[in-house]
Amino acid sequence: MKQALLIIDAQQALIDGGSGERPVYRKENLIEQINLVIAKAQMAEAAILFVRDTDVAGGQGEGFQIHAGIQVPEEAPVFDKQATNAFYGTGLLEYVKGEGFSHLVIMGCETQHCIDTAVRTATVQGMDVTLVADGHSTSGSDVLTAEQIIQHHNQILHGHYNVDHFSVVRQAEEDLFAPIHDSYR
Repeated sequence: MKQALLIIDAQQALIDGGSGERPVYRKENLIEQINLVIAKAQMAEAAILFVRDTDVAGGQGEGFQIHAGIQVPEEAPVFDKQATNAFYGTGLLEYVKGEGFSHLVIMGCETQHCIDTAVRTATVQGMDVTLVADGHSTSGSDVLTAEQIIQHHNQILHGHYNVDHFSVVRQAEEDLFAPIHDSYR
């Protein structure tokens, strides 16, 4: 089984906040968990893919770049997106399908937007997904706190399915590249 770690919108300005934006919830922990899972992906010989949102920091400068605290492998492909959906208009879907990845481990920002959409889209596109429970974050909303949004998505996306493929939610400390989806089928 071919696997990939997909890290979405883990960009400097989005994680740290600025220009009137709040930083994401527990940003130091998020960076720590992303680095932990990158190391696990490397040990499992899984591909590591990044997506950046062109709306972050106007699509330029340091704020647009992947957060400086994240240990980005030199060979990791980076896809830029203009929509909430990381697979829309980026070449990511074609790349993932062309490489034959059947399991994606997903992390990044923001939980209720790009993370939620990526998990659901990947299952529809024929992949099993592992969402890292402590590896995604948000700055919150006017209605719910960031912690509530994260907990809600961890609950509703665990077991989310599209008939043949579905998502599970696991902690970063677990063996994420030993998928457990078959035990649920």
